[in-house]
Amino acid sequence: MRPFAYVRAASVEEATDAFAARPGARYLGGGTNLVDLMKLGVEAPAALIDVTRLPLDTVEELPDGGLRVGAMVRNSDLAAHPAVRDRWPALSQALLAGASGQLRNAATTGGNLLQRTRCPYFQDVTKPCNKREPGTGCGALQGVHRDHAVLGHSEQCVATHPSDMAVALAALDARVELRGPEGSRSVPAADFHRLPGTHPEKDTEIHPGELITSVVLPAATGGLPSLYRKARDRASYAFALASVAAVLHCENGVVERVGLAFGALAHRPWRARRAEDALVGAAPTAAAFEHAVDLELAAAEPLRDNGYKVPLARRLALDVLGRLAPHSPV
Repeated sequence: MRPFAYVRAASVEEATDAFAARPGARYLGGGTNLVDLMKLGVEAPAALIDVTRLPLDTVEELPDGGLRVGAMVRNSDLAAHPAVRDRWPALSQALLAGASGQLRNAATTGGNLLQRTRCPYFQDVTKPCNKREPGTGCGALQGVHRDHAVLGHSEQCVATHPSDMAVALAALDARVELRGPEGSRSVPAADFHRLPGTHPEKDTEIHPGELITSVVLPAATGGLPSLYRKARDRASYAFALASVAAVLHCENGVVERVGLAFGALAHRPWRARRAEDALVGAAPTAAAFEHAVDLELAAAEPLRDNGYKVPLARRLALDVLGRLAPHSPV
């Protein structure tokens, strides 16, 4: 048993102050990832700052038609929220595709975003892992990597981000709102997570001591057709082998707005900017979708054993875009 301090914060300010005063502290929400990592010996925080009692557990309609989701809103509650189901259905679908019912009841919006980008080598303290211990090497690179990255990886790390929710948020142009020692700021969900580069130990762009306070779903994508699909080894309680979230709006026979993101292909949810640029202004045809998706996936660099992910992601993306296109059967 490794001892640690425990603080139950009553306000956001109290939480950030307590974090700043205790080097090596971690925020504790649902704990569905952090507590597991503590049990495995991967994480050994000097202090846990419990944020479960903070007033961040509501979903608020915004004057402009957007939706502000508190960081402590449980995944199951967010998936079932009528506004989310009706106006941003890809988010509800992504949440319901993640984990199990029991975990969704405990996991929080902020915690889902902050779960570690990881693989079995990260979770096994007897194996080399640059993410867990920088400079020790990446065991997966030449080891078992069937489930690992094909886009944006580096010699330092080939792990993939496991969140389903984050993929949908990236495609829907959501923003992550943060509060920390330097005040408040907002970051696009698509830019919140990092690629590994030479610092795979850094999963996100969050600054030291910052706390996620909410996620904002924009009015611009609310009510537009959106969809999430996930391929996995078994029907439930499994991370994706590949996933796709998309929002598509067509006017006068051409694509006016599109958001497309892949999951389980990279160290972060992969916003498909090349594909989007190719689709805007084009007719929503099968040929246009194929051209755009192929353009995006041309950057893939599969490892020895995970080349199957590229055609799998391609088929998922074409299916999702085809279903969202006007007059397409669902």
